[in-house]
Amino acid sequence: MLWILTTPARSGIGEDADFLSEHAFVHPPAVTVDTLPRMADLPEHVAANRDYWNGMASDWVAAGERNWAAESPHWGEWGIPEDDLHLLPDDMTNMDAIELGCGTGYVSAWMTRLGATVVGIDMSEEQLATARRLATEHGVDLTLIHGNAETVPYPDGSFDFAISEYGAATWCDPYVWIPEAHRLLRPDGELVFLSNSTLSALFAPPDGSIPLTEKLERDYFSIYRDDWRDAVDDPGGIEFNLPISSWVHLFRDTGFEILDFLELQAPEPGPRINFAVTADWAHRWPSEQVWKLRKR
Repeated sequence: MLWILTTPARSGIGEDADFLSEHAFVHPPAVTVDTLPRMADLPEHVAANRDYWNGMASDWVAAGERNWAAESPHWGEWGIPEDDLHLLPDDMTNMDAIELGCGTGYVSAWMTRLGATVVGIDMSEEQLATARRLATEHGVDLTLIHGNAETVPYPDGSFDFAISEYGAATWCDPYVWIPEAHRLLRPDGELVFLSNSTLSALFAPPDGSIPLTEKLERDYFSIYRDDWRDAVDDPGGIEFNLPISSWVHLFRDTGFEILDFLELQAPEPGPRINFAVTADWAHRWPSEQVWKLRKR
């Protein structure tokens, strides 16, 4: 069974929770509840990133298909095996999980196969179309929501586990989505997210040229919001990151305990470019990072 909801940025938690309860389970499988006219007041970065991902969704279909078909999870730009990183619980039986910025839905599928009941939310209807097709083809039960991961239409304490791999972790404002993830989790619930490393942001040329250089390109303490819509190479959307100390303070102030922090290394050096970074660069310095958190 597969449900797709199209939900707005909400003015209040109660309003969308009521909307969800009215519509989530009254339609037959694979029916879209379309409320896009209610999405006119999105924040700039959410609207820009929705347009960006809708425009390039076809470029990610093949990768989505490969990841759905994979026998075991692998993560990030360099395909590091789950056995090395342990981003997911070994057994998710009877767990409620949410993927924040699910894209084509393969991480959601991995969690479902581990026994979880899974919700995936994404702002790109085109990405969700791929997720919907692949869930049907693979016979995987998912709840897919077309909406903003900064304002999820579920009540407080709905989930045991939340995850983001280059979803909300990159494309949402951390000062909004981190508290939202905390709200959604039950006590002792865990949040895991993988994104570009803070270090990599320092080596990204301000004009958006690629690949990353080997010199400091910007001030460390100004890291927050990068608008790549006019980038010289491969124009993109609006991305977010923070200095490490700012991440730590945000987690503490929100009510998260840090369980682990990983800086990921490309397994082998080489000249090939993955997105904006060469394997040579990412073998010397971490291009990606993972935070593992628990709700206090």
